[in-house]
Amino acid sequence: MKWLTDSWYEYRATRFILLPFSILYQLAVGFRRLAYHLKILKQHHLNVPVIIVGNISVGGTGKTPAVIWLAMQLKQAGYKPGIISRGYGGHADHYPQEVKSTSDPKLVGDEPVIISQQTGCPMAVSPKRFDAAQFLLENHDCNVIISDDGLQHYALARDIEIVVVDGLRLFGNRYCLPAGPLREPIIRLRTVDFVIINGGNNASQYVMTLNPGNVINVADGAVQKSLDNFKGETVHAVAGIGHPERFFDYLSDSGLIVEPHYFIDHHHFKAIDLHFDDDHPIIMTEKDAIKCRAFATDNMWYIPIRATVNNDLDQHILTKLAGN
Repeated sequence: MKWLTDSWYEYRATRFILLPFSILYQLAVGFRRLAYHLKILKQHHLNVPVIIVGNISVGGTGKTPAVIWLAMQLKQAGYKPGIISRGYGGHADHYPQEVKSTSDPKLVGDEPVIISQQTGCPMAVSPKRFDAAQFLLENHDCNVIISDDGLQHYALARDIEIVVVDGLRLFGNRYCLPAGPLREPIIRLRTVDFVIINGGNNASQYVMTLNPGNVINVADGAVQKSLDNFKGETVHAVAGIGHPERFFDYLSDSGLIVEPHYFIDHHHFKAIDLHFDDDHPIIMTEKDAIKCRAFATDNMWYIPIRATVNNDLDQHILTKLAGN
């Protein structure tokens, strides 16, 4: 479906063929949201505040690092956050599923495992996010719930909505699915509490900066190198994420000679996927690395990232949270 996603960010006549379907989609989205607002559809409330971290577009915007950043800010402020997610890409035989740092991504999804590893917060996944949240509240001492994604999951009532926007791709052609990448019209941003731009330099916005760490060996996490050690070297760059070009460009800008290998978002890797006919290092994202641990070799590496957000967003969120 690459032809379709390409048409969202580059001029293609395809968008005009699909535009009638986008109009129908947008109408359906609007009526559904209105049904929850008018209480025609039931919305479930929790007895603790709920913070949604989501987006209005399809693909990788940076929600996962934003969720991790938010969880750490809340912990530092004395809160006890629990984190919920749909667990996209996971196929468990029952839900809710509790997520641990050692959980199998095939069961709970790749991003939840990363979130659990980096935050140490109680976490659960379920297609019904209210069920995941109830599970955490019944089994852990949580006083605030963070929902990874779920902006459009209106069945769960929320106190704060945070939207993450890709600062490079923004909103593409600004059409809703399927002619464009939008899950909801851009006007939806007027109703959320905070908008984070992933990458950018507008001093008046909340800008998230992703800070890469050392390159870590997938087979042995104790082995680390500076990315400078790979400068001038040909590497196989592997990415099964929503916006792989950002990762590939980072490696190229760092002086590596990149042979890019594209995989679909949330791809479940097998050893054969990473079998190349040479000895060049294989460098991947952390999201991909957790799915390669079982068959990793000493030639496989990943780059972890940590997020920071400017303009005292953490304090503004804490102030709003205290007022709820």
